[in-house]
Amino acid sequence: MADLITVDDPDDPRLRDYTGLTDVELRRRREPAEGLFIAEGEKVIRRARQAGYEMRSMLLSAKWIDLMRDVIDEVPAPVYAVTPELAERVTGYHVHRGALASMQRKPLPTADELLATTRRVVVMEAVNDHTNIGAIFRSAAALGMDAVLLSPDCADPLYRRSVKVSMGAVFSVPYARLDTWPKALETVREAGFKLLALTPDEKASSIDEAAPHRMDKVALMLGAEGDGLSTQALVAADEWVRIPMAHGVDSLNVGAAAAVAFYAVASGRPQN
Repeated sequence: MADLITVDDPDDPRLRDYTGLTDVELRRRREPAEGLFIAEGEKVIRRARQAGYEMRSMLLSAKWIDLMRDVIDEVPAPVYAVTPELAERVTGYHVHRGALASMQRKPLPTADELLATTRRVVVMEAVNDHTNIGAIFRSAAALGMDAVLLSPDCADPLYRRSVKVSMGAVFSVPYARLDTWPKALETVREAGFKLLALTPDEKASSIDEAAPHRMDKVALMLGAEGDGLSTQALVAADEWVRIPMAHGVDSLNVGAAAAVAFYAVASGRPQN
């Protein structure tokens, strides 16, 4: 059973995991280096625990203590009870959902490990917007993609905003970092995957014509919002594919495009 500790000092060192949550650059450095991430909201906290992440501590306002009582009773980590005003001073924003948990990261699998056991893989290049990362992971989980591979400059899927937008789906889809880019794409190809680059370019084949759902192994490549895939990534691809557009619309944002493409890639597969 966790210890329930009332804290009234925003500078209490026990709250260090939660300080400056709105400082993106600080949290980008701190969280991976210290092996932690922040889960926000009851559903996300529960999903993180169900996925096997160890809890370091919880930060709760009074009204959430009863709602989270079962978790408090099950975990040995300390639970810090604070007022909403103190939570805001510590974190830097109004914690609308009133419940935060600091969770311990797990070691990431290698790309080779994921490629050996999957058939439908997402490959992201330079997607550094946390909202887009979260949306893409949520669609990947919902639409049957098996894993995600990230270029070295992609944003952290376990950053608070990514986790929140994904509603915890980042815990459902395994992911790995590619050490080199775009050289590592050759590793994906050698594992038997066909590399499909999603692009609005007119020279690309319609994703329906490419029929990725009939392919044995597919790696769908996505680029950052606005810039799309780099020239190097496009050159490395086996085929370019596009989503047909109507009414003069030239493209979708990357989150929406990913969902449409995931359905095309994984349609017809049995879902768990």
